[in-house]
Order: sequence, then structure tokens, then C-alpha cells
Amino acid sequence: MAMFQQKSRQFSLMPQKTTASPVVLYNDSKHQLHKVPFGPENCNLGFGAYLVGGCVRDLLLKRVPKDFDVITTATNSQIKNQFRRCIIVGRRFPICLVYMDGCIMEVSSFHTTGINVKESKEGISRKALRNCSEKDLVLWKDSMRRDFTINGLFFDPVKARVYDYVNGLQDLKSSKVTTVVSAHLSFSEDCARILRGLRIAARLGFQFSDETAAALNELSSSISTLTKARLLMELDFMLAYGAARLSIQLLKKYGLLEILLPFHAAYLNHQSKHRSDYTSTMFMNLFSSLDKLLFTDRPCNCTLWLGLLAFHIALVQNPQEASVVWAFSSLLYFGTCSDAMDIVKRMDGNEKAVDFLPEIRAPCDAEPMSEKMLKKKMLDLATLVRSSVNVFSSVESLRENLTVFSEAPEFSGQVLLSAKKGNEVAQLFNLNRNKRRERYDINYKLLKKGDPDETRFVLGKVIMDALTAEMTKNEGKITRKEDSSGSIHNLRLLFDD
Repeated sequence: MAMFQQKSRQFSLMPQKTTASPVVLYNDSKHQLHKVPFGPENCNLGFGAYLVGGCVRDLLLKRVPKDFDVITTATNSQIKNQFRRCIIVGRRFPICLVYMDGCIMEVSSFHTTGINVKESKEGISRKALRNCSEKDLVLWKDSMRRDFTINGLFFDPVKARVYDYVNGLQDLKSSKVTTVVSAHLSFSEDCARILRGLRIAARLGFQFSDETAAALNELSSSISTLTKARLLMELDFMLAYGAARLSIQLLKKYGLLEILLPFHAAYLNHQSKHRSDYTSTMFMNLFSSLDKLLFTDRPCNCTLWLGLLAFHIALVQNPQEASVVWAFSSLLYFGTCSDAMDIVKRMDGNEKAVDFLPEIRAPCDAEPMSEKMLKKKMLDLATLVRSSVNVFSSVESLRENLTVFSEAPEFSGQVLLSAKKGNEVAQLFNLNRNKRRERYDINYKLLKKGDPDETRFVLGKVIMDALTAEMTKNEGKITRKEDSSGSIHNLRLLFDD
């Protein structure tokens, strides 16, 4: 193979004369490569170390990495001896979790990740293997066990070079997601790679290679063999980091949404038959609003997107007037019924400009709903949402809810949540409280932890942002203001005197 005749492809990230200095690829104090274990400052310890995987990919794309993975020539015991805050986890493929500067880094050893690559399968001649250096052979072997070529890149912080043995740089340049080995073989060996591939494509806006796309179509149903804990984790990676809308579109395209979220797969299939573009539905708009608030380094807890899904199920099963949905979201956002009622009053009928069918229905009466009735319907909606959470923890509830669709898909009989987790999500919608929120910016640390008050607040904001965007599109009666982060400003300022 040419890569061994020419050793590895090397891509210099900075002038050669500066390689002895700490290397910073991404100009952000939270993401400095000179803080990597066994980096330049540790080279006198005699260990080689490389950044590897998605962090190298993201840094080359000038994106904030979700996390950093390191691989080193040191053994796990040697890694642990070098760092006070380090634990070894995993039995089959143990790795070290190193705690430093408020971050957790996964550090693996070449000694535990080495694999035996069959030469005939990859067309590598023994002569080529003999001609390569020991370092190239070690890196190449490790790159061959990676899932996708763009995740098979190694960054040497001492030499300031990226090593590529699998054409990852070319695929990065071409915006392609391609498996390292045959896609059918790769997905057959580990079907979780199917979900990881979709996640990467959604976050980066990349396309799949023809071979990878064909294997996705053929083997997508194999993910049903994964445990519900693994499915929940992979779905959380898709929906909690700012790429939910594209993730849902890809899940639908490759037939995976029916396995992971069968109710919403049925909903989108039904909507596709009645409108030319299913991406304009309320469901897709809700997740577009969510994406504007989340980033790779500012994710949410899974309770947020699960609560959003449950809210949507409740509206599909029990359509509400726009004023009720506005009051409900305002209660989540502000924290008090009085504020929620006041918001609806100040809208002066403008809320009717929301055109989301079937979730939002037309008012029953020409006269505005009384405050007493509005409050009752608002709290009734909270009860419906709590009940809808059962769709994710009870097969019977899921099957019953699917009957609303004439052509409901078959599902695996597996649900995502345990009863305990489902109850945690349902508790978000216990709204019998009357405590006004003091601040209207998002505390992302609390949000990631799943703090109930913070999650309710962001849920309310997401729903109101989706409603506001639809009203603006239809009537232009509410001006969308932006804060410094570029997201829609909190709506309280729109209604204050």
C-alpha cells in the first residue's frame, strides 16, 4: 500500500521552528493542546502520545471538540503513576480517565488497543509492512480499528503533525463520512457505528460515501440488538448537542427513527403524505429552536429533549388552542401562573397566527377564553404531557398511542426509558408551584446536570421560540430580537411596559 511505501501522510499544522513550543490548534482557553497528558511538557518522561479521533477532526475544522482522547505508548499503570487523579475503567479494553483542569480526558494505551489486522483482507503485502517504521506500524494498526476515516487521524503535539493512514484528510476536505474498512464489515462488527456515523454527519453537515450509505440502508435494523441504555446514550449524543434537527432527518432517511422514536416516525410519515415538506412541522421547528441554544460544549441533559418529545406527543393526541400552548410554555419559562396569564393577555389575539396542524387547533369560540378556563386547560395540558412520557417507558402505552395513526409502523417492542427515568422526566411537568424566575439567561452547568428548574425554563423558551418564529413567518406581528449569542431574546422583554 502506498501509505507504507511513503511512510505516513504528514500534515504540518504550524511552522517547523515552533514545534518545540506548546501547541494550540484551537484558540480557546478551555481547549489547549499543551494541556494534553504526555504532551510536549512530558516528553522527557520517554512516552509518545497523540491526540486521536474526533477531537483532531474538529480542531482541523476549527470547531470546538466535545472532548479529547489521547493514546500513548505508556501502559495504563504508567499513566496512573503520572497523574494523581486518574482511574482505570473497563475490563475488555481498559482505559484511563485523567481528571485535570476541570476536564476528564480518556487516555488509552497502545498496549491494550493493539489489534491483529489480516493482511489479505486489506491487501497489505508483508514486504510493505516490513518496510515501514515501528511507529508507523503501531499507528497504522490503531487507525485500522477506528470507525470512520475522519476519526482515524493522529496529532503529535511534539512535532505538531497530523498522521493519516486512512485517507481521513481527503475525506475531511471532501466532507465525506467513510468507514475505514468495508462498510458492511464495519457495521456488522459493531452496529453502534451506524448511529455514530449519523451523529457525525449531522453535526458536521457531511455526506456519506456511496458504499457507506448503501450499508446504512441495508444494516440499519441491526441497531435493535443494542440495549435500551446504549440506544438512549446514542440518541442523547444526537439530540443534546445542537444538531437534533439534522439528526432526526437522517434517522428518518435511513429508517432508524422507527426503531428509536416510533411515535414520531409515524407522525412524520403521516405529515409527509399531507404536506410537501415535513421539515416545516411543529415537531421539526421545536428541535430547530432547541438546536439554537445548544452546542458541543454546552449540551443539555436528556430530560430536556425527552420532555420536548412528550410535550409534542400530548399535542398530537390532544390538540390545543394557541393561547393554551402559549400559557403553558410561559408558565415553564417564567415560573408563575400570573406571568403566564399576563403574556396571553398582552398578545391581544396575535397568538392565533400560529399555524401548526394538527397540534394547534382553531379556537372553539369567537370570544377570548376566560382566565379561569385558560388556567385549567394549561394545567390539564401539563397532566397530558406527564402521561405522554409513558410512551418511552411502557410498551403498552407506546402501542396504544400509535393507534392514532392509520399506518403505524412495526416496532421492536423495546422502549428507551426505565420507569425511574420516565418518572424523572414526568416530574418536570408538575407545575403546581408559584416561584418567579430571577434570571433569564441559561445556566448550562445546571442544564447539563438535569436541574429541573433550569430544564423547565429552557423547555419553555424552546416552545415559545418555535411559536414566535411561526408567528413571525405568518404575520410579522412579533419582532424577533436577538441577544449577544444570536438566539431569540427571552420573550419577557417583548411584553414588558
